[in-house]
Amino acid sequence: MATGRTHRPATRSRGIPEATVARLPLYLRALTALSERSVPTVSSEELAAAAGVNSAKLRKDFSYLGSYGTRGVGYDVEYLVYQISRELGLTQDWPVVIVGIGNLGAALANYGGFASRGFRVAALIDADPAMAGKPVAGIPVQHTDDLEKIITDNGVSIGVIATPAGAAQQVCDRLVAAGVTSILNFAPTVLTVPDGVDVRKVDLSIELQILAFHEQRKAGEEHEATVPPVAAAHQDPTEQGPDGDVPAVMPA
Repeated sequence: MATGRTHRPATRSRGIPEATVARLPLYLRALTALSERSVPTVSSEELAAAAGVNSAKLRKDFSYLGSYGTRGVGYDVEYLVYQISRELGLTQDWPVVIVGIGNLGAALANYGGFASRGFRVAALIDADPAMAGKPVAGIPVQHTDDLEKIITDNGVSIGVIATPAGAAQQVCDRLVAAGVTSILNFAPTVLTVPDGVDVRKVDLSIELQILAFHEQRKAGEEHEATVPPVAAAHQDPTEQGPDGDVPAVMPA
């Protein structure tokens, strides 16, 4: 079976915009749900609504894949699932290592969605000697001393960092030096990587702060809506202009 180290998706070479690439997983999730319900075809409007985008953007995105649907019929669900999966590189095996097996790392290890989406958790790695050998999600945890050997032996090109912020950059450097070229970072810090290495950052606190901003704005709008408009101040008629709204010019 092909591994992540020797095969990479062709999205960049085919000139697919990054914004489109970011939406492909949304389409795939919606299409997979349709496939599980044995829905054979779907219109661009229906699929766009399920994915949370507008239909014009969806049709533009699919044009990059060479998929235009059939007028009056729509898109073939199974074919689109295959087409997007192939474009994202999900029709092959991607071995992944997770470094940092605390609460978050353990939760990620137990996530059942990896295997169904083309990813195989090849190893769990932690710096705590007491964790070594303990099974998490049926996989024994290995010590960080063996990180480079684990990467090489499993042909890993994707690493997940779930360590505390202070350890993340050092772990990142070791992963990159060992041959990892894509990193999913859950640590609350910005990583520095060389050219050719892709980093995706997942920061739950930032997402919550963004939601707090929107909640505060909605609360402010609701408050403004309940406050009656301020009555116009009464002015002396002698201080108003001929139309009653502009102060008259006083004679010299």
